Amino acid sequence: MAEIKTDLEQQEFLTEEESNSVLAERHALVLERIGEIAVEKLGRAGLDSYFSKQADFLLLLEDTARFIRGGGLEKAPLEELQRRNHKLYEDVLPENYESSFGNPTYAVKELGEDFGQTLCLLYGKLRNLIRDVYDGNEEDLVAGMELFAEVYAAFAYSVAEGQTPKKEEIRDILYWHTCDYAEHRAEIAIGDMLGVNRSRVLDIINNSDLCDVRYLYAYGKYVSENELETTRYMAGLPEETIATMADTFTEGYRIGFEVAGKDLSRKTTAEVAYHLGFERMIRRAVANLAKLELKSAFRWENVAGGAENRQYEYDHKDDVALLLDKNFMNRQIESRRTVFERWKEEAAGYAGPAVLETFGEADFNPMNKPEAIRFSKEQNKLWVEYLTRQGNLIRDYINYEERSFTIIAFPVPEVGPVFRELFDETIRLNTLDYMLYRNVQQKLIDALDKADYCEVKGSGANRTDLKVNLWKLQDASKETIFENCVADVNIPVGEVFTSPVLEGTTGTLHVTRVFLNGLEYRDLYLDFEDGMIRDYGCANFGTEEENKNFVKENILHRHETLPMGEFAIGTNTTAYVMARRLGVEAKLPILIAEKTGPHFAVGDTCYSHAEDMAVYNPDGKEIVARDNAKSLLRNEKPDEAYFNCHTDITIPYDELGELTAVTRDGSRIVIIKDGRFVLPGTEPLNEAFEK
Repeated sequence: MAEIKTDLEQQEFLTEEESNSVLAERHALVLERIGEIAVEKLGRAGLDSYFSKQADFLLLLEDTARFIRGGGLEKAPLEELQRRNHKLYEDVLPENYESSFGNPTYAVKELGEDFGQTLCLLYGKLRNLIRDVYDGNEEDLVAGMELFAEVYAAFAYSVAEGQTPKKEEIRDILYWHTCDYAEHRAEIAIGDMLGVNRSRVLDIINNSDLCDVRYLYAYGKYVSENELETTRYMAGLPEETIATMADTFTEGYRIGFEVAGKDLSRKTTAEVAYHLGFERMIRRAVANLAKLELKSAFRWENVAGGAENRQYEYDHKDDVALLLDKNFMNRQIESRRTVFERWKEEAAGYAGPAVLETFGEADFNPMNKPEAIRFSKEQNKLWVEYLTRQGNLIRDYINYEERSFTIIAFPVPEVGPVFRELFDETIRLNTLDYMLYRNVQQKLIDALDKADYCEVKGSGANRTDLKVNLWKLQDASKETIFENCVADVNIPVGEVFTSPVLEGTTGTLHVTRVFLNGLEYRDLYLDFEDGMIRDYGCANFGTEEENKNFVKENILHRHETLPMGEFAIGTNTTAYVMARRLGVEAKLPILIAEKTGPHFAVGDTCYSHAEDMAVYNPDGKEIVARDNAKSLLRNEKPDEAYFNCHTDITIPYDELGELTAVTRDGSRIVIIKDGRFVLPGTEPLNEAFEK
């Protein structure tokens, strides 16, 4: 049998003019068919409603593409741009979601168990075409329309025969479409990351009137009042404030290379991530990076728009499970390898990410829906293997010992009436006197270097009771256990951290309430034995099983266990007091929250994949606690050495009873008592509490 080639493969043998002609013909044919599907009836109410609504959505995308090609983004009034943006996203907005086929509960109810999940997944795939419309990516728009028409044809043929297609048949259509286009999608994702592809995002940043909110609608992202208010606020800031924000951001990036002894001059590209509304700051940051001879790259998924419905995102987070098997995983990995190999020179020039995070968004308590697609036990293991292989693949082309990063965070108006004051306070936090913190933190390190282990105990409702085993110094005159972390890669200042010794690290870590990666955890606990998680849970849901699954999926990242990869003491009492005064403790991103008390990371160490590179504190001592028993397996058993995740969990000062360093002879050096620093030389950290 002759090999069947995909449309993409066939077009490789055509001239550009022929390829464009074929694409135009495909586009016209599939568009005509979708127009017919919109009004055809299969005689089955649920299916008729589904296909009609999806066909209407694709016709809306076609109308949007024509609007963009006709210069509508530049010429249309704000009201028209807002109307069109709302129309694209209205079906998944909370007020409409209960009767949306994007909602797996509704989809299964209307389409049955055999097809509800599969067609709900297709729904998500079609919504992803919004990006292709705004990118002018006709090839992928047409391919998505053809996928929809193929699925409809399978149903139409079976219904005409008085039957229903097998659910495996519909799943296979989606499976092979995703596999066929895997390399093409990898070209887009990796090309954006490395700055190879033309960046529409960069065009918006550099060429738009950033004081006119109309530019927000050029992305194709959902624009809520949050983004509009952010833009208006940023437009009103004086240029010197914008400069302070951007310069702190990019200087942290530069210093990150400098303090680690990495050669920035060998790099060519910095990947920038941010939230809509911050373009004035990002424009200045792009210019600053250019002065460092770095071009700025942007990935679509790393430019955040409004959250149209976080429950929709949560419902679809495991959609890949419907397709995931060994062959699917191998296809994705090899597609990415092919693309990286093509652009290995550009990958070698990748300097790392520069990330602007936001905080203050409305609380989100996810609902676990039994109808949503979930990984099986076997797929959990396969997904962990996939993430490990993907991480290893990236490191084959991007040397982590040569790259760096920086992260900064700012609030958004959704935080409420305190927004303006919080914004000003955050700028102040990001520019605190790092020399003051460096000197005080050295006092902490001097004491901790004498310790055999540390004891950490909670107070009040906090049940933390931990013994953290520490690295044993061989030469205290030249070596140190903790890194003195000031404002470079992690802005703002304020922590000392180490990689704990796993053996002998035992006990319970507990926090009454914490937000991690946008998800709230109530009464979160992790029990450790020899540095590895042996039990875990929270109190978010009504059953222990739900709570354990929630923690496993989102903190353990589907691993059966994780090591304690980091033990740190946050010293930014100014941030803590500010958050308390303004009532935003629960809104702080981990970037700031980790500086407001002791924190512990589960997963890889802070030195992951760069353990062999010597790192020094400002006092000249080498930080020798870079490894643990897991990372030491990297040469013998590389698949067991890393977990490709790192999640920080902070105990706030008011939940901390005592943190004590215990020396080899059993003497005790109390660092923090009842939420206050008591170690001599650290008194300046308590001044914020007094104010």
